Amino acid sequence: MAQIIFLAILVVGGWMIYKKFVGDAEKLTARSKKAERERQTGAMGTLEKDPVTGEYRVKREEDE
Repeated sequence: MAQIIFLAILVVGGWMIYKKFVGDAEKLTARSKKAERERQTGAMGTLEKDPVTGEYRVKREEDE
């Protein structure tokens, strides 16, 4: 019985690690595609409007 519980914990832990890996890989791919599009168009970044002041600022990656 203890072996089945250990195996179940191992499988669930492996699944969680796999899902985390896939999520990180998707984020990295999206960031890479965005950077490639910016290089192709010559853009310096994406502008977003500040709702309070109405000014446009360059969107930073840590804001996403």
